[in-house]
Amino acid sequence: MSAHIVNVPQPQCAYNASKAGVIQLTKSLAVEWAKRGVRVNCISPGYIGTDLTLSSEALKPLIAQWNAMAPMGRLGKPEELQSVCVYLAGDTSTFTTGSDFVVDGAFTSF
Repeated sequence: MSAHIVNVPQPQCAYNASKAGVIQLTKSLAVEWAKRGVRVNCISPGYIGTDLTLSSEALKPLIAQWNAMAPMGRLGKPEELQSVCVYLAGDTSTFTTGSDFVVDGAFTSF
């Protein structure tokens, strides 16, 4: 989601710019590689409660702020990204390329 919004309260302009670049790279490669039968898509997750995130002492104060700001009031779970991955890996997504899937519990919607 960092390609779509300015994350607060943490300063991370270089991180956000690199994520926005990934979306543009996804779109560009999708166009350039389409004739070769290669599909290129990306996933933009919101704040996800991974083991690494949840065990970081430095992130604990931020997690509380993120949850307070989040429409769903919580971090996402890693398994909540699985269905998008399965879709993209499967045969039902053969016409899907150049797409960015935002899975963020509506965090970027306001």
